[in-house]
Amino acid sequence: MPLQNQFQYQNNQLYCEDAPLAAIAAEVGTPVYVYSQAALLERVNAYKTAVPPHSLICYAAKANSNPTLLRRLAAAGLGADVTSGGELFLAQHAGFPPEKILFSGVGKRRDEIEMALAAGIHSLHAESEMELNLIAKVAAARQQRAHISLRVNPNIRAETHPYISTGLKAHKFGVDRATAVRLFQFAATHPWLEPVGVAAHIGSQITDVKPYRESAKFLVTLADELAAAGIRLTYVDVGGGLGIDYDEEREAPMPGDWITAVSQPIIQAGYQLVVEPGRSIVGPAGLLLTQALYTKQQGEKQFLIVDAGMNDLLRPTLYQAHHPIWPVAQAADGATAVYDIVGPVCESGDFLAQARPFPPTRPGDLIAVMQAGAYGFAMSSNYNGRLRPAEVLVDGRQYQVIRARQQYQHLLDGSLEIRD
Repeated sequence: MPLQNQFQYQNNQLYCEDAPLAAIAAEVGTPVYVYSQAALLERVNAYKTAVPPHSLICYAAKANSNPTLLRRLAAAGLGADVTSGGELFLAQHAGFPPEKILFSGVGKRRDEIEMALAAGIHSLHAESEMELNLIAKVAAARQQRAHISLRVNPNIRAETHPYISTGLKAHKFGVDRATAVRLFQFAATHPWLEPVGVAAHIGSQITDVKPYRESAKFLVTLADELAAAGIRLTYVDVGGGLGIDYDEEREAPMPGDWITAVSQPIIQAGYQLVVEPGRSIVGPAGLLLTQALYTKQQGEKQFLIVDAGMNDLLRPTLYQAHHPIWPVAQAADGATAVYDIVGPVCESGDFLAQARPFPPTRPGDLIAVMQAGAYGFAMSSNYNGRLRPAEVLVDGRQYQVIRARQQYQHLLDGSLEIRD
């Protein structure tokens, strides 16, 4: 069953659920991230109904860690995949049960390991021999048994941008298979370590389920060989990274298709399935609302300058990512111009779209950058002294600000000025 699109035109005006985006912009200002609660929870339910019983769905908090959204996801029964002490703090604040929290990432500090053990989380996912040794030392010092998993690099190529491909042997993530076997043997004999799972994550924004199926089989084969050697793991974690429809001409797999592809070998082998979706839950639930400031002809190029820039949405600059861009007020004549839609930041790479056909636009017109719920606000910054945008959550006709727009005085937060 297809997921419902909660962003629709009504009388030529773009709505989020039953709230007109123009009204939100008039009250809150721009740029602003707008999220649909219905879209968010619908995608959560798509995962919950697709996974086998006793599976664990851990939302990848790095995709969007707004505290209100995290609280909604925790209340819906998800776990959390965190990659820093800050994300662990936010997950605890949002009410995720510690037994549903995984801690991933290649560079955990000692204090973060201590924080995770003190919280009693589900498991730490180690990604190197030195990290595993540090976890062992911290666990021994605390006299606390640490549940660990190893992230193994399956050397599987996935078609995505090279910056978000993570499963090849040349990448910084995980360990190779031979190293994993040796580290599992070490963990199994260590008095303060308990190996409980094996994990992989082959990349992000992947729209083909085949490499995921290969990764799942790889992990099951490894887990079975460890079991034959007396090291019985309880779960197999296939990671996340399922893509969404940034390109309106190509359709990404549904959550259920992905779950079917990865779960069969894992369940048949008797392991618990663990998945870490992020983008595919929150990405389609959000948009970035921005306002046109100026148009400018520069040689053969026509620029549409808006009040949102790379500091608000970095993906187009960083990954040359494509986002659908819609006018908030839909023109009846269907006319288009070709624009580079750019922001106010002092970088030539500050763009939201290049050579994009778009309706002729005037200063003050509102523009919606779609599919922006993931890695939007999460990657925003104060570059050029620009203020981070507000965030709004829509529930039917009602909406509320869930993060206030920064004020100029916030640019001084944490600074310790030395005055002559």
